[in-house]
Amino acid sequence: MLLLAVVCFIHVNGQSAPTTIKNPVLPGFHPDPSICRVNDDYYMVNSSFTWYPGLPVYHSKDLVNWKLVAHALNRLGMVNFNGLTDNDGIWAPTIRYHNGLFYIITTVWKGNGNFYITAKDPGGPWSDPVWLKDAPGIDPSLLWDDDGKCYYSGTEGVSKKDWPSQVAIWVQELDIEKKKLIGERKIISYGHANNAQYAEGPHIYKINGQYMLLMAEGGTNEYHAITVHHSKNILGPYIADKINPVLSHRHLGSQYPVQAVGHSDLVQTANGDWYAVFLAKRMLAGYNPLARETFLAKVVFENGTPIYNPGAGRVLMELQRPNLPWTPVAPQPAKDEFNDNSLSIKWYYVRAPHNQIYTIQNGQLVITLQPAVIDSLVNAAMLLQKTNHHIFTATTKLSFKTNKANEQAGLILYRTSNGYYSLMKDNSNLVLTKVHLGKKTIVASVSYTGTEVCLSVSVNKLDIDFSYGTSAGDMKKIGTTQHVDAISDNKMNRFNGTGVGIYATANGLPSNTKASFDWFEYNGDD
Repeated sequence: MLLLAVVCFIHVNGQSAPTTIKNPVLPGFHPDPSICRVNDDYYMVNSSFTWYPGLPVYHSKDLVNWKLVAHALNRLGMVNFNGLTDNDGIWAPTIRYHNGLFYIITTVWKGNGNFYITAKDPGGPWSDPVWLKDAPGIDPSLLWDDDGKCYYSGTEGVSKKDWPSQVAIWVQELDIEKKKLIGERKIISYGHANNAQYAEGPHIYKINGQYMLLMAEGGTNEYHAITVHHSKNILGPYIADKINPVLSHRHLGSQYPVQAVGHSDLVQTANGDWYAVFLAKRMLAGYNPLARETFLAKVVFENGTPIYNPGAGRVLMELQRPNLPWTPVAPQPAKDEFNDNSLSIKWYYVRAPHNQIYTIQNGQLVITLQPAVIDSLVNAAMLLQKTNHHIFTATTKLSFKTNKANEQAGLILYRTSNGYYSLMKDNSNLVLTKVHLGKKTIVASVSYTGTEVCLSVSVNKLDIDFSYGTSAGDMKKIGTTQHVDAISDNKMNRFNGTGVGIYATANGLPSNTKASFDWFEYNGDD
């Protein structure tokens, strides 16, 4: 352990500061970023949908190197995700800091609505949710004005639309002491144009005595955009900026490799520099298996207008490093040996479990098979970590024996309940299954009666290969090369991201059978 600590210290502190950095700064499943600064520390949160624990909280010193320090939703009962699809749940959180407290405010879409939680330390513990009963819509944000009053901004539908997909941005005072909205509610924008669709993700800032509304519009696909509006009064009227949209790739065409640019938040460094975080999609020949990721842009204000990446006006895949002390963080180990008493922070369920489905014993992750299957909208015995690369390999060693055909355990590459791949061991076979747009197809099945087996998935951009063997050094391919279509954006899979991990099920029947995973390794190459 001492040697490992020394190696990590050298790896982290021995890096010289680069002059440029690469986007995205948070690759993989990291949509809807929101950011705040406290002294020299930066904190960021992202949407987590039905993944649990939820609301990941990241910390950075330099806006480039981010460490996952906590999940704000990490206690059972805080939010109920059962019955929600993979695209529902936690949408578009905002993180802010005021008078010694951190606030995260967010939406549980198709759940109980909007709530906020607080913490003195972003690493937790976070409070129980404060549900706001009279806060319709989605994408809430908070601003504390100079007089100490707190204002809530959010998004709601329009009952009588003047154009298709018209949505309203509204603002109202939030009484933090009484924990409720008070006073007049004002609609302040429908978007920057008279055909603006899906106005959302509002953040209001007070800069040089003026109020600025930053928002997204156009829908989180090829027409996504970031727009700006200005007012002398918190309640409006807000005037659309002449430059709008301040950032979008909608004009670059459907073949441009970075699409769906939008949903931004701003932060000012202690040096006075401004930066923006926002989401975008890296496309592969029209496919998007990694979903929406977090990008960084330099921002300069000109006459009150935020100019994103001055001189470029588009997302830069490489940009100048912020003028901040270079502070790399130790990467998560690629191989999880399951030697600790609890799982690493990078592991997730889909929906919160109702009972303890695993134990860690003698360096093995032991999962008790559950009746639930991942095709349903309840928690199943599945554990995932986010895929962050277009080229990666994930491998695990499984020990599993059963005499029942309904009992299975193995490897999973998962986007949603209607889009995934699984390589599972049952009583006598290894079965590779593809689920695409809800249609389940058995790709291949081979006889396998041994107790121990290594299972692996290798993704090379659009191609996916699965393999198995008695050891990691002796693997055989199973089935033909598959396509990322099942885990890419489509009419069913749009919002959340992709994970890879392990899964065990008794397919609807009770079971006491256990599956033991000796290790799990994820290696990304891009």
